[in-house]
Amino acid sequence: MSIITLTTDLGTNDSYLASVKGSIYSELKNIKIVDISNNINHYDIQQAAYVLRSCFKDFPINSIHIISVNDELSISNEHLAVKADGHYFIGADNGVFSLLFNEIKPDKIVKLNLSLTTDSLTFSCKNIFVPAACHIARGGTLEIIGTPITDFSNKKIQLQPVLQSDTIRGSIIYIDSYGNTVTNISKRVFNKFNRDRSFEILFGREDEKITLISKQYNEVLPSEKLAIFGENNLLQIAINQGNANKLLGLKIHEIIRIEFR
Repeated sequence: MSIITLTTDLGTNDSYLASVKGSIYSELKNIKIVDISNNINHYDIQQAAYVLRSCFKDFPINSIHIISVNDELSISNEHLAVKADGHYFIGADNGVFSLLFNEIKPDKIVKLNLSLTTDSLTFSCKNIFVPAACHIARGGTLEIIGTPITDFSNKKIQLQPVLQSDTIRGSIIYIDSYGNTVTNISKRVFNKFNRDRSFEILFGREDEKITLISKQYNEVLPSEKLAIFGENNLLQIAINQGNANKLLGLKIHEIIRIEFR
């Protein structure tokens, strides 16, 4: 059974998401639809890329991932299908692919040229991405539904931490539903700089600091702050059974600094 996943900003209060799923089931009876998230902040391709990048590798090879965020068709916002790392991805060339594949080189990219069965160009997820996904799920090739291209037109750069001899200066890139704040500081980078030295993680007005990395949230008492590397090996600032985002006043793009001694 093929799998089609959805990462969208369609929400769940309107009929849009149901229309997308209904259109898929109308074309393919034997299909599994998985909602990765339909609550991406409107037009937020950074968030969409982070969420999908964090989990797509857990799906079986040849899974098909629809990304519907800021995807209205235009000359500067073409629609693409991409094969990368054994998976298929369908979405708009609005920068989301360059964020999604910041460490992966795609095997194949095509610019979609499907014939539309409707005059409406405002619901790309249903009218363009769904037919493309169903074509792939039936075993169809990308060349039949698109024209091969060599690279993405629109590229966004994922902000990387600034590295100095004794300091890592990163930032918060995502806040999950628990209020845990995820930074762009990877475990690999931290270990490279750590070298068994003591350190301070500074944030907020830099009157807040953490001096060790926890392995589990419950290593500290409830309501106490901690630093931990999550499932995706990115550093989080969190509060055990609390909301670090609200209680510590942390926001997207806030600076997190680690000083080694």
